[in-house]
Amino acid sequence: MLEALGVTEFAEVVYRALLASPGRTAPALARQLDRSERAARRAVAELEELGLVSRLPGRPVRLTAARPDTAIDLLVARRRTELDTVARDARALAAEVAERGQQPDELLEILVGQQAVADRFTQLVRGCERELMVFDRPPYAADGPRSEEDVSTRLREHLAVRGLYAPESLEYPGALAAARRAVEHGEQSRMHPRVPMKLAIADRRVALLPLVLEDMVASALVIRPCALLDALVALFELLWEQGTPLIPEPDGDAPSDPGLLALLAAGVKDETIARELGVSTRTVTRRVGELLDELGARTRFQAGALAQRRGWLAR
Repeated sequence: MLEALGVTEFAEVVYRALLASPGRTAPALARQLDRSERAARRAVAELEELGLVSRLPGRPVRLTAARPDTAIDLLVARRRTELDTVARDARALAAEVAERGQQPDELLEILVGQQAVADRFTQLVRGCERELMVFDRPPYAADGPRSEEDVSTRLREHLAVRGLYAPESLEYPGALAAARRAVEHGEQSRMHPRVPMKLAIADRRVALLPLVLEDMVASALVIRPCALLDALVALFELLWEQGTPLIPEPDGDAPSDPGLLALLAAGVKDETIARELGVSTRTVTRRVGELLDELGARTRFQAGALAQRRGWLAR
């Protein structure tokens, strides 16, 4: 119920538990909910920041939940203020564009042809000066995934690169190894099971994306500063926050297989997982079964998602 207001799933579970039994300590909540004390304290800190939980006087620290109607009204008011700010910014941007007299054909450019799209991507990467944000998913305008050589060269020149990979992009032969080499060069890489399209954004000033989603290599749209570009940047940031690290750092409470967890969270196929981990598909199936039991998950993707929510995949 509270997810739309920025409350994570487990934090809401903790909030409901405190509504039912006020005065609990964080360790008592952890025991009641069968979770680690660290996870319980993390959820309590989140709820305190949002004003949903407060501390009672005395020691040990006991917690109480704010009344749902009052607390949620405050969260709704805060979110409404944030949306009003975004709306004001959008109106100001529209006024700025109108004042500069920019025409639509100055903000948008259509590319036709697979080679033209590939060439413009290379041009976009080489012209980027500070930050490159990429949604990586097939099909590709070239013979394989995006040019690692171009990106890694720019990385050596201190360009900040963030790549969000679709599971399908890692199924190409050598794609996962190439992505890991990009990480070694300095790229921040995450995976997401629902990367909606191909996208590259350079310096938050120009974006390249498919013109037609059904055929993502035959034509593309170049977008310069406008409200649409702002929306694409916001979409990237949203999915980036939801993504899991390509090479995770295991949490202290996590099992000793963070690589498998990250691949599960991204929805990567068993064959790709087995190739990446250097084991047989049968071994992957066995390990996945063990993780499902440990997490109490019904599906593989749910196992990865639960592991991420528990903090087992550090970002």
